[in-house]
Amino acid sequence: MSKITIVGLGPGDIDLISKGALDALKNSKHAVLRTKEHPVVERLIREGVEFDSLDRYYETECSFEEVYKGIAEHIVSMAQGGVVYAVPGHPRVAENTVSLIEKLACEKGIELEIIPSMSFVDAMFNSLGFDPSDGFVLLDALSFKSRELSSDKAVIITQVYSKLVASDTKLKLMEHYDDDQGIYVVGHAGIKDSESIVGMPLCELDHYKGFDHLTSVYVPGGASRKFKGVSDLEDIMEKLRSKDGCPWDIKQTHKSIKKCLIEEAYELADAIENDDVEGMIEELGDVLLQVVFHSQIGKEEGMFNLDEVADSICNKLIYRHPHVFGEDKYEESTFMKKWEDMKKAEKGEETVAEGLERIPRHLPALIRAHKVQTKAAYVGFDWEEIEDVYKKVREEYKEVVDAHAAGDIQYIQEELGDLLFSIVNLARFLKVDPEESLNGTTEKFIRRFKFIEIEAAKMGKNIQEMTLEEMDILWEAAKKVLG
Repeated sequence: MSKITIVGLGPGDIDLISKGALDALKNSKHAVLRTKEHPVVERLIREGVEFDSLDRYYETECSFEEVYKGIAEHIVSMAQGGVVYAVPGHPRVAENTVSLIEKLACEKGIELEIIPSMSFVDAMFNSLGFDPSDGFVLLDALSFKSRELSSDKAVIITQVYSKLVASDTKLKLMEHYDDDQGIYVVGHAGIKDSESIVGMPLCELDHYKGFDHLTSVYVPGGASRKFKGVSDLEDIMEKLRSKDGCPWDIKQTHKSIKKCLIEEAYELADAIENDDVEGMIEELGDVLLQVVFHSQIGKEEGMFNLDEVADSICNKLIYRHPHVFGEDKYEESTFMKKWEDMKKAEKGEETVAEGLERIPRHLPALIRAHKVQTKAAYVGFDWEEIEDVYKKVREEYKEVVDAHAAGDIQYIQEELGDLLFSIVNLARFLKVDPEESLNGTTEKFIRRFKFIEIEAAKMGKNIQEMTLEEMDILWEAAKKVLG
């Protein structure tokens, strides 16, 4: 019969390994230890337990992911006839190999039994006098990200087994906490005559001398942070909308603040255009505020919250990138067509026109025209050669001239729209953004006009009193000076 028994060795003291785990090891014909670098192993040898160690995987594989994968596959391959696999501490606490083995065993129909012992985390609770019901976050030094840290909960970081790992851990923590935040380095938790707890400021973490495979780092709850995060912004917005909050914020609705999002987006665009990094930080914050604001209103109405908003965009990105998250091959020539097809499927659209109608009417006219033309082009409704586009521009220009000659205002407006639409088409063929192109020309006009005013003032003239011919002379000078 195929069976895998996974046992915990406890935090290191022989008194803290469970009787069931010890009996399983003693009675096993095939015992395998993830690592023999554990204090209880010496006692197992004295009691005649024979075992194989998998420390070799740490020496031959290129990454910890490969180490864990290799160990899991090896243990599963030994399941025929039964194998006992022993891991430090508790099998369910910070043991990546256990979850991988469990998944493989389930797929292959292999019986799995887990026999726990005390976890090193339990030993740390006892040593630090820390009540876990207050909340804590358990992280692996080899894989955690700074965004996983919590400001109001204690943090325990395992596997800080070397100065190099400690240095990397310190840098991640310093992205979140103040440099002088008090922390504790805990070694050999729960092992009599060997346990140590050393307090120090975070910035000195990698100065500690006693790192080994039984070293962890403890950051107390309520630690001082450098920055506030999105969760803090949610709390602030909730407070502002509460009965004791701000009267203006309380009375806002989705419709009343919808223009704010557009305004903030344009201010962000200006900051980006001006290469203003500080401005980008501020304006991105303003855009984020609008997302959180709408999400808070949605939460109060029982319609949606920020988690649902994030879930929606995560699912959309994964779905629309099958070449990254799936098995599809990426072909640049057909990618945008596939992208549009996926969007149509998402929206339940059956016709191209439905996609064109979905493009927001409130977009700037040049941007909307460009999007409409691009969508139509994906199904082949497009000019084949750029010369055809130039011909269309000339044709529409003549019709504007004819409409003006006829004096028909409505006709002029229609034909001018046709001309602008054909110009957008030309920009698309030339791979130029028409919105940016026009904005660039507008900015150039403003710079040149400012030059005219400055030069006129130097001449002691008021620009409003100058003739067009005089201003034209200064305009030509502006073109030479400013370009």
